[in-house]
Amino acid sequence: MFQFTATYTDLYQLSMAQVYFNKNQNQQAVFDYFFRKLPFNGGYAIFAGLEELISIIEDLRFSEKDIEYLKQHDFEPEFLAYLKDFRFRGSINAMPEGEIVFPTAPVLQVEANLIEAQIIETILLNTLNFQTLIATKASRIRNVAGDKTLLDFGLRRAQGPGGYYASRAAMIGGFDGSSNVITGRDYGFPISGTMAHAFVQSYDDELTAFRDFAEHRPKNCVLLVDTYDTLKSGMPNAITVAKEMEQRGQKLLAIRLDSGDLAYLAKRCRKMLDDADLAYVKIAASNQLDEYVIQSLQNQNAPIDVYGVGTNLVIGKPNGALDGVYKLSFANGKPRIKISESISKVTLPHKKQVYRISTEDHTLIGADAIALANENSVSRMYHPVEPFKNLSIEGLKQTPMLQPVMQEGKRLYPEKSVQEVAAFSKKQLAALPEEFKRFDNPHIYKVGISNQLKEERDRLIAAHKN
Repeated sequence: MFQFTATYTDLYQLSMAQVYFNKNQNQQAVFDYFFRKLPFNGGYAIFAGLEELISIIEDLRFSEKDIEYLKQHDFEPEFLAYLKDFRFRGSINAMPEGEIVFPTAPVLQVEANLIEAQIIETILLNTLNFQTLIATKASRIRNVAGDKTLLDFGLRRAQGPGGYYASRAAMIGGFDGSSNVITGRDYGFPISGTMAHAFVQSYDDELTAFRDFAEHRPKNCVLLVDTYDTLKSGMPNAITVAKEMEQRGQKLLAIRLDSGDLAYLAKRCRKMLDDADLAYVKIAASNQLDEYVIQSLQNQNAPIDVYGVGTNLVIGKPNGALDGVYKLSFANGKPRIKISESISKVTLPHKKQVYRISTEDHTLIGADAIALANENSVSRMYHPVEPFKNLSIEGLKQTPMLQPVMQEGKRLYPEKSVQEVAAFSKKQLAALPEEFKRFDNPHIYKVGISNQLKEERDRLIAAHKN
């Protein structure tokens, strides 16, 4: 994990914090983290980044170097002395990492004094927005790839160190491994790689390149066959080397295609391998893959066993960012609200709970209800923007989704591995009805608010407009 200090923040967080400090307005507050729109025109998102966030916040400090730097930016000595001893001592309630999440509903709530809550805002948004975006993209790719092996090849095209966390999020979303060595080392998931065209080009002939690679990397050996001519050169040479490996008691794992008509070439390569009694040799494909290209390849029955997905995965193309926000909902003993000309931008006041609605046999009906924290159940939920749309949920099972994960600045449960989070996410996604997982035009998951919460929101809107 990268080492963060508390200056991994925006300047305005510290500017506001100094005012709170000077005016003794460091009262307890509640902030909600949520997002307003699903990425990729999809039907769900995968919540990711929580484990990293908790670990970061537990150790978040201002170093001596940070304090010296802030002296240059008009922060007062008394406030800097406070920052020198800064620790996050608040509480966090959240949905589990890997959970299926939807717009409007709080995914995480921070309860802390104003200074602590403000200082962690930037790192919270930076961590959760990015990893949730990438995990969701990975999940979409997994949904169309079926049981094919998915590998993250995106580090070289990622936005700097973002590639580190993109690989982690890809595993949560359903990928099988990555070419990213450092993230594999830190999180314990499989790493995988082949060779570059430069390796083949560095030799005077392709066959010698393949032979040397197979000799020195016989385990999980994958040969890149499209440097010169896939069908006339690359494949015949790969078959020759595969046969030589058999004589040494070894097996070529796969050949890789990285250009051209992947469906056509995969079919031709499969036939050549089968005709050479090399049915066990797999075919891997790469080159600007995403869920759309993979879906097309699958529809064409391309005999591809392994997909290496790079750029489009790790940058979250075409969205690039999740619009997650962090909004104040309670402070100094009072509910707080942000008003907008658009009702969709009006925030929900008070500390809240989110209930996932299902039948008694745990079948999801496709609805979440947002309620006040002291409401134990909700009889009817209302559309947050169009209140004439409402749904009775009385008698249905209502599972509270926000659970304590941090108290007094300390984690409340053992750290979970990426593999554990990924397994949980896979289980949760399997329970989501298929209509919400459709690749095109997915069904809209209903997220509503309780009558009490609606009345409180409307009361505060009226009070602030008078």
